Amino acid sequence: MRCLLRVFVCCSALVTAHGSALAEHPQVGFKKTDGAVSILVDEKPVATYVYQDREILRPYIKDVRTISGVQVTRNLPPVEGVDATDHPTMHPGVWLAFGDLGGADFWRNRARVEHVDFAVEPTAEMDGGEFTVHNRYVSGERLVCNETCRIAVWALAKELVLVWDSEFSAPTEFYFGDQEEMGLGVRVATPLAVKNGGTLTNSEGRHGEKEIWGRVAKWCDASGTIDGKRVGVLVLPDPLNFRKSWFHARDYGLIVANPFGLQAFTRSVDPGRVIVPAGEKLRLRFAVVVHEGDVALETAASSATTELNASR
Repeated sequence: MRCLLRVFVCCSALVTAHGSALAEHPQVGFKKTDGAVSILVDEKPVATYVYQDREILRPYIKDVRTISGVQVTRNLPPVEGVDATDHPTMHPGVWLAFGDLGGADFWRNRARVEHVDFAVEPTAEMDGGEFTVHNRYVSGERLVCNETCRIAVWALAKELVLVWDSEFSAPTEFYFGDQEEMGLGVRVATPLAVKNGGTLTNSEGRHGEKEIWGRVAKWCDASGTIDGKRVGVLVLPDPLNFRKSWFHARDYGLIVANPFGLQAFTRSVDPGRVIVPAGEKLRLRFAVVVHEGDVALETAASSATTELNASR
Protein backbone atom coordinates (compact mmCIF):
# COMPACT_ATOMS: atom_id res chain seq x y z
CA MET A 1 0.00 0.00 0.00
CA ARG A 2 1.29 3.44 -0.88
CA CYS A 3 2.20 5.88 1.87
CA LEU A 4 -1.23 7.35 2.60
CA LEU A 5 0.12 9.82 5.14
CA ARG A 6 2.35 11.30 2.45
CA VAL A 7 -0.61 11.60 0.08
CA PHE A 8 -2.70 13.22 2.80
CA VAL A 9 0.02 15.80 3.52
CA CYS A 10 0.62 16.58 -0.15
CA CYS A 11 -3.09 17.15 -0.70
CA SER A 12 -3.90 18.94 2.56
CA ALA A 13 -4.96 22.09 0.73
CA LEU A 14 -7.54 20.16 -1.26
CA VAL A 15 -8.76 18.31 1.81
CA THR A 16 -9.09 21.55 3.77
CA ALA A 17 -11.11 23.10 0.98
CA HIS A 18 -13.67 20.34 1.21
CA GLY A 19 -13.67 19.68 4.96
CA SER A 20 -10.79 18.76 7.23
CA ALA A 21 -12.45 15.81 8.90
CA LEU A 22 -11.21 12.53 7.45
CA ALA A 23 -14.72 11.07 7.73
CA GLU A 24 -15.91 13.64 5.16
CA HIS A 25 -13.37 12.46 2.61
CA PRO A 26 -14.57 10.03 -0.09
CA GLN A 27 -14.05 6.42 0.96
CA VAL A 28 -12.76 3.81 -1.52
CA GLY A 29 -14.00 0.23 -1.42
CA PHE A 30 -14.02 -2.92 -3.56
CA LYS A 31 -16.44 -5.72 -4.34
CA LYS A 32 -15.21 -8.90 -6.03
CA THR A 33 -17.52 -10.71 -8.41
CA ASP A 34 -16.94 -13.51 -10.89
CA GLY A 35 -14.24 -12.24 -13.25
CA ALA A 36 -14.31 -8.62 -12.08
CA VAL A 37 -13.66 -6.18 -9.25
CA SER A 38 -16.06 -3.28 -8.71
CA ILE A 39 -14.33 -0.11 -7.52
CA LEU A 40 -16.51 1.89 -5.14
CA VAL A 41 -16.42 5.38 -3.67
CA ASP A 42 -18.74 5.91 -0.72
CA GLU A 43 -20.28 2.52 -1.62
CA LYS A 44 -21.21 3.64 -5.15
CA PRO A 45 -19.51 2.14 -8.25
CA VAL A 46 -17.04 4.38 -10.07
CA ALA A 47 -15.34 1.73 -12.25
CA THR A 48 -15.06 -2.02 -12.83
CA TYR A 49 -11.81 -3.91 -13.40
CA VAL A 50 -12.58 -6.91 -15.64
CA TYR A 51 -10.08 -9.76 -15.84
CA GLN A 52 -12.15 -12.46 -17.55
CA ASP A 53 -14.08 -11.75 -20.76
CA ARG A 54 -14.79 -14.15 -23.61
CA GLU A 55 -14.56 -11.44 -26.29
CA ILE A 56 -11.98 -9.04 -24.86
CA LEU A 57 -8.98 -11.27 -24.18
CA ARG A 58 -7.12 -8.91 -21.83
CA PRO A 59 -7.92 -7.03 -18.61
CA TYR A 60 -9.52 -3.61 -18.72
CA ILE A 61 -11.40 -1.06 -16.63
CA LYS A 62 -14.89 -0.13 -17.81
CA ASP A 63 -17.69 2.27 -16.83
CA VAL A 64 -15.32 4.81 -15.27
CA ARG A 65 -17.18 7.60 -13.47
CA THR A 66 -16.51 10.81 -11.61
CA ILE A 67 -16.91 10.90 -7.83
CA SER A 68 -20.49 12.15 -8.33
CA GLY A 69 -21.31 9.37 -10.78
CA VAL A 70 -20.94 10.86 -14.30
CA GLN A 71 -19.63 8.20 -16.70
CA VAL A 72 -16.56 9.43 -18.62
CA THR A 73 -15.66 6.32 -20.66
CA ARG A 74 -17.65 5.07 -23.64
CA ASN A 75 -20.45 2.60 -23.00
CA LEU A 76 -19.42 -1.05 -23.23
CA PRO A 77 -20.74 -2.30 -25.53
CA PRO A 78 -21.25 0.97 -27.42
CA VAL A 79 -24.92 1.88 -27.83
CA GLU A 80 -26.11 2.10 -31.44
CA GLY A 81 -27.45 5.57 -32.17
CA VAL A 82 -25.75 7.02 -29.08
CA ASP A 83 -22.08 6.10 -29.45
CA ALA A 84 -19.72 5.54 -32.33
CA THR A 85 -19.59 1.74 -32.50
CA ASP A 86 -16.07 1.28 -33.92
CA HIS A 87 -13.59 -1.03 -32.18
CA PRO A 88 -16.05 -2.30 -29.54
CA THR A 89 -13.67 -4.96 -28.21
CA MET A 90 -10.41 -3.03 -28.70
CA HIS A 91 -11.48 0.15 -26.86
CA PRO A 92 -13.31 -1.09 -23.73
CA GLY A 93 -12.66 1.89 -21.41
CA VAL A 94 -9.17 1.98 -19.88
CA TRP A 95 -6.64 -0.67 -20.85
CA LEU A 96 -2.95 -1.49 -21.25
CA ALA A 97 -2.25 -3.44 -24.41
CA PHE A 98 0.31 -4.01 -27.15
CA GLY A 99 -0.10 -4.55 -30.88
CA ASP A 100 3.29 -6.25 -31.01
CA LEU A 101 4.57 -8.00 -27.91
CA GLY A 102 6.94 -10.81 -28.74
CA GLY A 103 5.39 -10.99 -32.22
CA ALA A 104 1.85 -11.41 -30.86
CA ASP A 105 -1.03 -8.93 -31.11
CA PHE A 106 -2.71 -8.38 -27.75
CA TRP A 107 -4.28 -5.07 -28.80
CA ARG A 108 -6.61 -6.63 -31.36
CA ASN A 109 -7.41 -9.70 -29.22
CA ARG A 110 -5.41 -12.05 -31.44
CA ALA A 111 -3.53 -13.30 -28.38
CA ARG A 112 -4.73 -13.56 -24.80
CA VAL A 113 -3.83 -12.37 -21.32
CA GLU A 114 -4.60 -15.03 -18.73
CA HIS A 115 -5.44 -14.03 -15.16
CA VAL A 116 -3.47 -16.27 -12.79
CA ASP A 117 -4.35 -15.00 -9.31
CA PHE A 118 -4.53 -12.05 -6.94
CA ALA A 119 -1.09 -11.47 -5.47
CA VAL A 120 -2.70 -8.85 -3.21
CA GLU A 121 -6.45 -8.98 -2.59
CA PRO A 122 -8.44 -5.74 -3.03
CA THR A 123 -7.72 -3.69 0.08
CA ALA A 124 -9.09 -0.25 1.01
CA GLU A 125 -7.46 2.15 3.44
CA MET A 126 -8.64 5.70 4.18
CA ASP A 127 -9.20 7.51 0.87
CA GLY A 128 -7.44 4.92 -1.30
CA GLY A 129 -7.09 1.26 -2.09
CA GLU A 130 -5.33 -1.22 -4.35
CA PHE A 131 -4.99 -4.78 -5.56
CA THR A 132 -2.33 -6.71 -7.48
CA VAL A 133 -2.78 -9.51 -10.01
CA HIS A 134 -0.50 -11.95 -11.81
CA ASN A 135 -1.10 -12.40 -15.55
CA ARG A 136 0.33 -14.58 -18.32
CA TYR A 137 0.64 -13.24 -21.90
CA VAL A 138 0.05 -16.19 -24.21
CA SER A 139 0.04 -16.59 -28.00
CA GLY A 140 -1.36 -19.97 -28.95
CA GLU A 141 0.43 -22.23 -26.49
CA ARG A 142 3.51 -20.01 -26.29
CA LEU A 143 4.22 -17.97 -23.18
CA VAL A 144 5.38 -14.52 -24.26
CA CYS A 145 5.88 -13.05 -20.79
CA ASN A 146 4.50 -12.72 -17.28
CA GLU A 147 3.01 -9.58 -15.74
CA THR A 148 2.53 -8.37 -12.20
CA CYS A 149 -0.07 -5.62 -12.39
CA ARG A 150 -1.06 -3.32 -9.54
CA ILE A 151 -4.18 -1.17 -9.75
CA ALA A 152 -4.35 1.65 -7.20
CA VAL A 153 -7.21 4.06 -6.57
CA TRP A 154 -7.26 7.42 -4.82
CA ALA A 155 -10.41 9.51 -4.25
CA LEU A 156 -10.58 13.25 -3.64
CA ALA A 157 -13.62 15.51 -3.52
CA LYS A 158 -13.50 16.26 -7.27
CA GLU A 159 -10.95 13.79 -8.60
CA LEU A 160 -10.58 10.04 -8.93
CA VAL A 161 -7.03 8.84 -9.66
CA LEU A 162 -6.43 5.37 -11.13
CA VAL A 163 -2.86 4.07 -11.28
CA TRP A 164 -1.96 1.20 -13.63
CA ASP A 165 1.43 -0.20 -12.61
CA SER A 166 2.72 -3.22 -14.56
CA GLU A 167 5.98 -5.13 -14.48
CA PHE A 168 6.86 -7.56 -17.29
CA SER A 169 9.37 -10.41 -17.25
CA ALA A 170 10.02 -13.85 -18.72
CA PRO A 171 12.48 -16.74 -18.37
CA THR A 172 13.55 -16.09 -21.98
CA GLU A 173 14.21 -12.89 -23.91
CA PHE A 174 11.18 -11.10 -25.37
CA TYR A 175 10.48 -7.70 -26.91
CA PHE A 176 7.97 -4.87 -27.27
CA GLY A 177 7.50 -3.82 -30.89
CA ASP A 178 7.01 -0.38 -32.42
CA GLN A 179 3.42 0.54 -33.37
CA GLU A 180 0.81 3.25 -32.82
CA GLU A 181 -1.32 0.70 -30.96
CA MET A 182 0.84 0.22 -27.87
CA GLY A 183 0.49 1.49 -24.31
CA LEU A 184 -2.19 2.80 -21.95
CA GLY A 185 -5.42 3.64 -23.74
CA VAL A 186 -8.67 5.39 -22.83
CA ARG A 187 -11.83 5.60 -24.95
CA VAL A 188 -13.75 8.53 -23.53
CA ALA A 189 -17.51 8.97 -23.32
CA THR A 190 -19.09 10.13 -26.57
CA PRO A 191 -19.80 13.75 -25.44
CA LEU A 192 -16.11 14.23 -24.55
CA ALA A 193 -14.89 13.55 -28.09
CA VAL A 194 -13.84 16.63 -30.06
CA LYS A 195 -16.23 15.58 -32.84
CA ASN A 196 -19.08 15.96 -30.35
CA GLY A 197 -18.05 19.25 -28.78
CA GLY A 198 -15.38 18.08 -26.34
CA THR A 199 -11.83 19.41 -26.07
CA LEU A 200 -8.52 17.57 -26.42
CA THR A 201 -5.56 19.29 -24.73
CA ASN A 202 -2.00 18.36 -23.81
CA SER A 203 0.61 19.65 -21.36
CA GLU A 204 2.25 21.75 -24.07
CA GLY A 205 -0.89 23.80 -24.68
CA ARG A 206 -1.77 22.04 -27.92
CA HIS A 207 -5.34 21.24 -28.91
CA GLY A 208 -7.04 18.68 -31.13
CA GLU A 209 -5.79 15.65 -32.99
CA LYS A 210 -3.74 17.54 -35.59
CA GLU A 211 -1.65 19.29 -32.94
CA ILE A 212 -1.40 16.45 -30.40
CA TRP A 213 -1.16 13.18 -32.36
CA GLY A 214 2.34 11.72 -32.45
CA ARG A 215 3.86 14.33 -30.14
CA VAL A 216 5.56 13.75 -26.80
CA ALA A 217 3.80 15.37 -23.82
CA LYS A 218 3.63 15.02 -20.05
CA TRP A 219 -0.12 14.45 -20.20
CA CYS A 220 -3.17 14.59 -22.44
CA ASP A 221 -6.75 15.41 -21.43
CA ALA A 222 -10.24 15.05 -22.91
CA SER A 223 -12.89 17.28 -21.33
CA GLY A 224 -16.45 18.33 -22.02
CA THR A 225 -19.95 18.64 -20.61
CA ILE A 226 -22.14 15.66 -19.69
CA ASP A 227 -25.55 16.08 -18.05
CA GLY A 228 -24.75 19.74 -17.47
CA LYS A 229 -21.52 18.98 -15.60
CA ARG A 230 -17.99 19.84 -16.70
CA VAL A 231 -15.95 16.61 -16.55
CA GLY A 232 -12.81 15.15 -18.05
CA VAL A 233 -10.19 12.39 -18.22
CA LEU A 234 -6.47 13.13 -18.02
CA VAL A 235 -3.84 10.51 -18.92
CA LEU A 236 -0.35 10.91 -17.46
CA PRO A 237 2.56 8.48 -18.01
CA ASP A 238 5.03 8.15 -15.15
CA PRO A 239 7.95 10.53 -15.90
CA LEU A 240 10.24 7.72 -14.71
CA ASN A 241 9.10 5.20 -17.31
CA PHE A 242 12.01 3.97 -19.46
CA ARG A 243 11.04 6.48 -22.18
CA LYS A 244 8.67 9.42 -22.56
CA SER A 245 5.34 8.72 -24.26
CA TRP A 246 4.03 9.88 -27.59
CA PHE A 247 0.27 10.39 -27.67
CA HIS A 248 -1.86 8.50 -30.17
CA ALA A 249 -4.85 10.84 -29.67
CA ARG A 250 -7.90 11.08 -31.91
CA ASP A 251 -10.76 13.56 -32.20
CA TYR A 252 -13.25 10.66 -32.10
CA GLY A 253 -12.42 10.08 -28.41
CA LEU A 254 -9.23 8.02 -28.09
CA ILE A 255 -6.14 8.79 -25.98
CA VAL A 256 -3.18 6.39 -25.92
CA ALA A 257 0.07 7.10 -24.06
CA ASN A 258 2.67 5.13 -26.02
CA PRO A 259 6.37 4.87 -25.10
CA PHE A 260 6.95 2.32 -27.90
CA GLY A 261 6.29 4.45 -30.99
CA LEU A 262 9.78 5.65 -31.88
CA GLN A 263 9.55 4.66 -35.53
CA ALA A 264 5.76 4.87 -35.80
CA PHE A 265 5.65 8.53 -34.71
CA THR A 266 9.05 9.94 -35.68
CA ARG A 267 9.89 7.98 -38.87
CA SER A 268 13.20 7.06 -37.23
CA VAL A 269 15.41 4.55 -39.01
CA ASP A 270 15.75 2.86 -35.62
CA PRO A 271 13.21 0.00 -35.57
CA GLY A 272 12.31 0.99 -32.02
CA ARG A 273 12.06 -2.55 -30.69
CA VAL A 274 12.54 -2.69 -26.89
CA ILE A 275 14.21 -5.95 -25.83
CA VAL A 276 13.79 -7.35 -22.33
CA PRO A 277 16.56 -9.88 -21.57
CA ALA A 278 15.78 -13.18 -19.87
CA GLY A 279 15.16 -12.73 -16.16
CA GLU A 280 15.06 -8.92 -16.33
CA LYS A 281 12.01 -6.69 -15.87
CA LEU A 282 10.41 -3.73 -17.61
CA ARG A 283 8.06 -1.57 -15.57
CA LEU A 284 5.35 0.72 -16.99
CA ARG A 285 3.27 3.08 -14.86
CA PHE A 286 0.45 5.41 -15.84
CA ALA A 287 -2.14 7.48 -14.02
CA VAL A 288 -5.65 8.37 -15.17
CA VAL A 289 -7.36 11.30 -13.44
CA VAL A 290 -11.14 11.59 -13.69
CA HIS A 291 -12.04 15.16 -12.77
CA GLU A 292 -15.19 17.20 -12.36
CA GLY A 293 -16.09 20.86 -11.98
CA ASP A 294 -13.58 23.68 -11.92
CA VAL A 295 -10.46 21.54 -11.39
CA ALA A 296 -7.62 23.00 -13.48
CA LEU A 297 -5.78 20.53 -15.71
CA GLU A 298 -2.46 21.33 -14.06
CA THR A 299 -4.06 20.52 -10.70
CA ALA A 300 -5.33 17.21 -12.06
CA ALA A 301 -1.87 16.43 -13.44
CA SER A 302 -0.33 17.32 -10.08
CA SER A 303 -2.72 14.90 -8.35
CA ALA A 304 -1.62 12.11 -10.70
CA THR A 305 2.07 12.87 -10.16
CA THR A 306 1.61 12.91 -6.40
CA GLU A 307 -0.05 9.52 -6.48
CA LEU A 308 2.65 8.04 -8.72
CA ASN A 309 5.39 9.37 -6.45
CA ALA A 310 3.67 8.22 -3.27
CA SER A 311 3.05 4.71 -4.59
CA ARG A 312 6.47 4.08 -6.13
